[in-house]
Amino acid sequence: MKSLKFFANLMAGIIGGVLVIIVYNSYVNKNQDGSQIDKVSYSNSTNPVRLVDTNSNGIQAQPIGAMSYSGALENEMVVAAKKTVDAVVHVKTAYLQQYSYGNPFLDYFFGDGYHKRSQPVMSSGSGVIISNDGYIITNNHVIERAEKIKVALNDKREFDAELVGTDPGTDIALLKIDEKDLPYLTPGNSDNVNIGEWVLAVGNPFNLTSTVTAGIVSAKARNINLMRENYGIESFIQTDAAVNPGNSGGALVNRKGELIGINTAIASKTGTFTGYSFAVPVNIAMKVAEDLIEYGQVQRAVMGVIIHDLNEDFARENEIETLNGVYIDQINEGGAADKAGIKSGDVVIRIGSVDINNVAQLQEQLSKFRPGDELKITVLRDNKEVEKEVVLQNRKGNTEILQSTDLLTDLGAKFEPVTDKEKKLLRISNGVKIAEISSGKLRNAGIHEGFIILAMNGMKIDDENDVRRVIEQADGGIMVEGIYPNGMKAYYAFGN
Repeated sequence: MKSLKFFANLMAGIIGGVLVIIVYNSYVNKNQDGSQIDKVSYSNSTNPVRLVDTNSNGIQAQPIGAMSYSGALENEMVVAAKKTVDAVVHVKTAYLQQYSYGNPFLDYFFGDGYHKRSQPVMSSGSGVIISNDGYIITNNHVIERAEKIKVALNDKREFDAELVGTDPGTDIALLKIDEKDLPYLTPGNSDNVNIGEWVLAVGNPFNLTSTVTAGIVSAKARNINLMRENYGIESFIQTDAAVNPGNSGGALVNRKGELIGINTAIASKTGTFTGYSFAVPVNIAMKVAEDLIEYGQVQRAVMGVIIHDLNEDFARENEIETLNGVYIDQINEGGAADKAGIKSGDVVIRIGSVDINNVAQLQEQLSKFRPGDELKITVLRDNKEVEKEVVLQNRKGNTEILQSTDLLTDLGAKFEPVTDKEKKLLRISNGVKIAEISSGKLRNAGIHEGFIILAMNGMKIDDENDVRRVIEQADGGIMVEGIYPNGMKAYYAFGN
């Protein structure tokens, strides 16, 4: 009896097991459409691909999750990189740096114990070709002190580059090389860049030419307090694409291979990439380049207002029903905003069709216009929308386009370089000499012919372009420091 019971239990177990296998194969291991799964494999050891029997064309790969999107993205990024690397150049600069050695004590008593010498300093960065005839955008800080600039293309050809102009307020500079039929990048529209969008950064970090890194757009209209110049504009595109020293002036491109920014800075406690990088939006960079080509200087349009961002406490205290927009604290009498009927206490919420959330965005939008341009500005007044037509002005308070010669004409002076002999005799390392002086601001300030300008508003002056740059950026009076050929130092001031 016991043996019969044992065999009965054994047969019941076998039959039960067979039933489980049949049920599993019939119901559990089927796709929702009833087709049977054969196996699971992996593409690049990351995304599984389910192989599905289509009952007609054999085995067909069915993507799981984001596999098809990932493959398309990878292909787009490869194509974008191929478009970009040949249009990004290696910018090499050289200048002489002076240093002193000797004994200051002996120099004080005997006049010959303290000596100055010069040594060459080399540095490098990146640049982006924006036209087939050789215009190249880079950062101002890449070429700021350069006495000689060379550009190396991705095909290893090298050219001497001419500095067309600079704009320290946006940290953009424009170079030109004498060559035709060059590869170049087409600018996109940085206003349309989306947070989370994939981008490539291309440049020459650590002299590693044609380096491509990828990331996403982390934020827009970012102000990191980098620009110290008057009329400085900060509205960076922030990304997590790896950028390091040498990438400055290089390209930030989208998946189409369109230029959307000029890589400029990193946020780092170490001096190398630690997570975030910042690019000047291409809309700003291209406007600067176009102005430098056409006018020789940047045409900065202003509204004539003092503004600040909104926060919750300020909005509550002033009964403002939004935290988006820019609060107008003061209106300059006779300025563009004043003439348009904009008032102190208004909140700018839109320029044209672009919503404005903070000061950086407002500055970015205004930077695309020139004096004399008319644009529609929407403000909140008593929490109601009001539209105003504003005719933008230049820094002098009118709507004229400024020519590069205008800035120096008002000074009433002609300049010439300081000779090495004069520098050695006067123990100076820089400066520009007033060769001739006539009626103008310098004479009115009491400056005489022969005076060597060493600094203006605290900025070291090396040539006539530095003088023009200080005047262009000054918002108010200008302090001049210098020395006469007899060794007498002098200080002057005049209004801008």
